[in-house]
Amino acid sequence: MLGLDDRKLAVLRAIVEDYVATQEPVGSKALVERHQLGVSPATVRNDMAVLEEEGYIRQPHTSAGRVPTDRGYRLFVDRLSRVKPLSPAERRAIERFLAGAVDLDDVVHRTVRLLAQLTRQVAVVQYPSLARSRVRHLELVPISTTRLTLVMIADTGRVEQRLVELPAPIPADDVLELRRTVNEKLVGIQLSETPPLVQALIDECPPHLRPAMTTLSTVLLETLVERHEERIALAGTANLTRGGLLDFQGSLRPILEALEEEVVLLKLIGEVEPSTLRVRIGDENQIDNLRAASVVSTGYGPGATILGGMGVLGPTRMDYPGTIATVRAVARYVGELLAQN
Repeated sequence: MLGLDDRKLAVLRAIVEDYVATQEPVGSKALVERHQLGVSPATVRNDMAVLEEEGYIRQPHTSAGRVPTDRGYRLFVDRLSRVKPLSPAERRAIERFLAGAVDLDDVVHRTVRLLAQLTRQVAVVQYPSLARSRVRHLELVPISTTRLTLVMIADTGRVEQRLVELPAPIPADDVLELRRTVNEKLVGIQLSETPPLVQALIDECPPHLRPAMTTLSTVLLETLVERHEERIALAGTANLTRGGLLDFQGSLRPILEALEEEVVLLKLIGEVEPSTLRVRIGDENQIDNLRAASVVSTGYGPGATILGGMGVLGPTRMDYPGTIATVRAVARYVGELLAQN
């Protein structure tokens, strides 16, 4: 890379852009005709020879033009001077489409469909993680004098329900007292910080409510603290076939098998730092079955709080500037939407 001056970087950028657009190996003559490089085809050929020697491009077969390697795509992404801006119409379409969501499930499913449609890749969205959520409201719904339904609503809109079997019948006024007490103690608290407060509920409640509160507290801990299986939404799998199997080095089966595993999907888009967008190209993916693909992912949530991850997967021959801009924009709109709820 030490030998790559601005002109060679411009040649690499042109090769990547043309290959993404045409899906065909790129020759020096085509580069000179399509791009204002300001040099002769012979100079471009010399620059391409250096890029090939450095491992940034390769020749798929004799007498063909050149195509970028994973290393070439990585340098292209790292040297992006600008991310392709979304048009005003695209921004309005994103805002209108997401603003029509009626609940959290609808937000997630609209988001994953929107990402797949805009990027024409496979889209993955993680439901907001309960571990990062706060209690918005706790509801107790009497089913009988000895049975309640506990409903926990998180600040992300996620809802969890549990059945509470009481040790003895209690009157409706006591149910109201239990509801008031648990909400005063727990609303606004991050779920991971609730255990000591739940224990305090038992210690601080009136003696006549203590048996019911003890049972309720056990269910509260199961609802608030137990590790919940993370949920994932997926869309756009059919986009894998767009452009032909050669995008994935001849076979889609490994990629399809990987996409069937939720643990794999969580690894793809999870563990993203606030305001960070991650691009993993080809062999940079830790999952063997995805080493022929690229993944663009980011976290989302209100403000600087990350509640989950989202991203897209596609061939290494990807429109990186456009994909990065789309993933960032959709994540920002989803965060704003969650902040309003």
